[in-house]
Amino acid sequence: MNDVLEIEAVVDNLDEVLQFVEARLDEKGCPPNVKVQIDIAVEEIFVNIASYAYHPGKGPATIGAYVKDDPLSVELVFIDQGTPYDPLSKEDPDITLSADERGIGGLGIFMVKKSMDDVDYEYKDGKNILTIRKKF
Repeated sequence: MNDVLEIEAVVDNLDEVLQFVEARLDEKGCPPNVKVQIDIAVEEIFVNIASYAYHPGKGPATIGAYVKDDPLSVELVFIDQGTPYDPLSKEDPDITLSADERGIGGLGIFMVKKSMDDVDYEYKDGKNILTIRKKF
């Protein structure tokens, strides 16, 4: 099974991205509660790429899904050639404030950082590369 999906970064392709990732998780018997956390992270990241990376145009996204045995875990790599943007550089939102006081943005990537074991970003060779890892 191919570990890499090349796809146009548009929101309409989210279901295909989720099916691609879930197929790899199912191969290793990923528990349903972990799969839900991973699905939410994948949705957040892919929708952000589709919505902002190439705005107002469109472009490609590459998603790598690598399931490892020791420890049993998944590494997901999201690559786009859009505007350089490090989502990890933004300060975490103050979740003690109400939604009105907190302002817009940042909550999705905050949830990704809290639910995954590791999240890394780099900009290399004209590409945004966001990697998330989760043990199961």
